[in-house]
Amino acid sequence: MKRSFTYLFILACLILRVVTLSSCANILPPSGGYRDSLPPKLVSAFPKDSAVNVSLNTKTITLTFDEYVTMQNPLDVIVSPIPGAQFPSPDYKLKNVIIKLKDSLEPNTTYSFNFGDIIRDVNEGNIAKGFTYAFSTGNTIDQNTYSGKVLVAETGKPLPDSSLLVVLHRNLDDSAAKKSTPRYFARLDGKGEFIFHNLPKGNFAVYAVSNRFTKKYDDSSQLFAFRSRPVTISTNTPRDTLYAFEEIKRGVATTGTTVQQKPAPGKEPDKRLKYTVDADQGQQDILSNMVLTFNRKLFAFDSTKFVLYDTGFNRLSGYSFSLDSTKTKVTLQYKWKENSPYRLLIAKDAVADSTTITLLKADTLRFATKKETEYGLIRLRFSNLDLSKNPVLQLVQGEKLVESVPLTQADFQRKLFRPGTYDVRILYDANKNGKWDPGKFSEKKQPEIVFLVPKQVVIRANWDNDVTIPL
Repeated sequence: MKRSFTYLFILACLILRVVTLSSCANILPPSGGYRDSLPPKLVSAFPKDSAVNVSLNTKTITLTFDEYVTMQNPLDVIVSPIPGAQFPSPDYKLKNVIIKLKDSLEPNTTYSFNFGDIIRDVNEGNIAKGFTYAFSTGNTIDQNTYSGKVLVAETGKPLPDSSLLVVLHRNLDDSAAKKSTPRYFARLDGKGEFIFHNLPKGNFAVYAVSNRFTKKYDDSSQLFAFRSRPVTISTNTPRDTLYAFEEIKRGVATTGTTVQQKPAPGKEPDKRLKYTVDADQGQQDILSNMVLTFNRKLFAFDSTKFVLYDTGFNRLSGYSFSLDSTKTKVTLQYKWKENSPYRLLIAKDAVADSTTITLLKADTLRFATKKETEYGLIRLRFSNLDLSKNPVLQLVQGEKLVESVPLTQADFQRKLFRPGTYDVRILYDANKNGKWDPGKFSEKKQPEIVFLVPKQVVIRANWDNDVTIPL
């Protein structure tokens, strides 16, 4: 009996131990909670969102959200139309966004506040994407919209940033773009798209101007676009495309001057006259000229002291040397043979800078040309190409225009072409001069338009590259 009691006592202790351990395991704190992924939500507003007959003397707008909020760049709030001569002052505190109005509101006007993506919650940074708020001092809320996109006319691409604004003017005179602050404006997204909400019906002049404080076209070297005729805002306003251009190119010297680089602090300037050669790992491209770029401007240049030989030192003929307008580049023009060695002899006094410094010594440049198998055949076939618009094919790598060819038929073929990945553009060359030309606002002249083919073309070496391009 005593032994049975002992067994029961031991069993009871074991059960108690298991229960205790299980209980301890259950009371461990959780490793973490759910992450808040919800954006701030508007719970109340004064005046109410979409309210009508709002008092003209309203001076403060308060928007209350369901959690604590912050604002990235409060001055990026778009208020259309701008109430009065002074821009409102947006701010935030705890769960509230507060906007102070500095001027009285206008009668029978719908005011729209576009916050874009600047309102976020404090803890997780969740964005209240595309948040807008509107009210009216009249009996109704204007519901008309106007949308479209802005492309850079010279490239056919949208801007990668929001450096332009699209603005609307009630004043249809051209001088308004230069002298008046617009009442309505909209920013561009990363795809160059814009949209206006809550617009009244009527006619507006449309411009794209630099996103600066004035929001005016007061610098012809800035990107600018204009609609040739006013847009009529209604319930079904069609989409638009505006083409931005610089009427005067920034940084383009008209006299062929060059800027000399200053030496690094504490480092003496290099007094030697030197050059570099535009070659691909010591191989000369058979499709292009050889270019020698000097580190200083040349004031003396003797083309007879540049001599081209074959590998047996037999002097060749049919070549020429020239100095460009910047006086820093010497170009060798020659019809190269593929896979062939050459020698270029440059005399010590072939060139000199402004202080009569010449090359340190005579130089012999040894190089060879590439093989034809290092190039690819290219054949581009265009569907729906409008030849009446004088199309010019442009092949681009990065920002460099590699090839520009007027098209007289719906296909382009070249036996030898440099391998690589290319952007394909079609320039509609209105004046048939073979290059892109900007517009001129004073003459209501739009820029020439470039269409960017959405898909890049890849050219492979020693390959027939046949591509059909729909337009």
